[in-house]
Amino acid sequence: MNRPRYQLGTLYSEPRKSGPDVWVYRWRETDEQGRRTLRKQIVGTVRELRTQADAQRAAETLRLSVNRYTIDHGGSVVTVHKLVEHYRMKEMPMDTHEGKTRATKLVYQNCLKLYIVPRWGDYPLRRVTSVEVEDWLKTLKLAASTRTKIRNLMSTIFRHAIRWGFLGQQENPIALVRVKAGRKRVPDTLTGEEFRALMAVLPDRERVMGGICATTGLRVCEVLGLKWEDIDFVRKTANVLRSYVSGSIGPCKTEVSQQPVPLDAITLQRLIAWRGLCAFGADTDWIFASERLFGKLPVWPDILRSRILQPAAKRAGITKHIGWHTFRHTYSSLLAATGSDVKVVQELMRHAKVSTTMEVYTHAGMDKKRVAQSKAVDVLFNRTPQQT
Repeated sequence: MNRPRYQLGTLYSEPRKSGPDVWVYRWRETDEQGRRTLRKQIVGTVRELRTQADAQRAAETLRLSVNRYTIDHGGSVVTVHKLVEHYRMKEMPMDTHEGKTRATKLVYQNCLKLYIVPRWGDYPLRRVTSVEVEDWLKTLKLAASTRTKIRNLMSTIFRHAIRWGFLGQQENPIALVRVKAGRKRVPDTLTGEEFRALMAVLPDRERVMGGICATTGLRVCEVLGLKWEDIDFVRKTANVLRSYVSGSIGPCKTEVSQQPVPLDAITLQRLIAWRGLCAFGADTDWIFASERLFGKLPVWPDILRSRILQPAAKRAGITKHIGWHTFRHTYSSLLAATGSDVKVVQELMRHAKVSTTMEVYTHAGMDKKRVAQSKAVDVLFNRTPQQT
């Protein structure tokens, strides 16, 4: 089969009737029958790409797509950096439609910017080897889970190269890279006494936030994504519909996460009390709205953790490493310790995969979840079972 000849293409600016001028990339394609066709595509506006050098860099990604069949026949050499830019242009827009959360996209971007491109950007694709990548990952002073994410993202990028014909079907060097996925340390959890001591020294807002995390297992991003209208005070449930990550409202981590969770009587009482104290108590308001932002967005969890939660833990005499996720780990461990059914624990924690807890295929009802939840709350608040 005749391959299309390599096309260098030309780049120039072109005026438009309305709006700023645009940079246009033009090239000719030769099909298998030898016919020549003129093609062009807008690379970006002159406002986005202020110099021709900027436009040339942006056009390089497009040039890769145009010449993807010619890289083994005297065409351009594809480096990891060029491949990453091609992946960003072709795959990143699709991520929006495939359910990837904002947090996942930020992790991808950070891994590319901080680790993958600085280390491997200038390497031709076939110069990257499994052993070299594996040895490099071992030198990174990162959590095992983060090293695993970097490895998986590199594998995704190389699969992208195979899909587009930059590499052969069996040329993914990352497929043979081994990474230990175990934790460096076991996450800390709180005892009932430690939890009560911490609650006693926290301000009202943070006390309610921590209480929700510890009695429902919600992630802090999901707690901050709650509005007052999401709380059903009659049915004693919370509808988890969204999350707040890095200053942006988005979907929850998984579809399983978007399920109603039961609310214990103590948690409901504290929510009612907080609604009477907070500045934003309308149904459409965020439960933990930022006063500095006039209620338009929830508060920022990282600032609360470093300035309020962790100092409060020290005042309470707690030496463990404390964060908002500590409450979720505490809830999970208490559910297991109180002898709850594995399937109930899985659904209360809203794990996406059954394997996260155990391979159980029965459905747990809301009443059974509430009983298990109340047992955990009994321990946290030193409450006798008769009070449930």
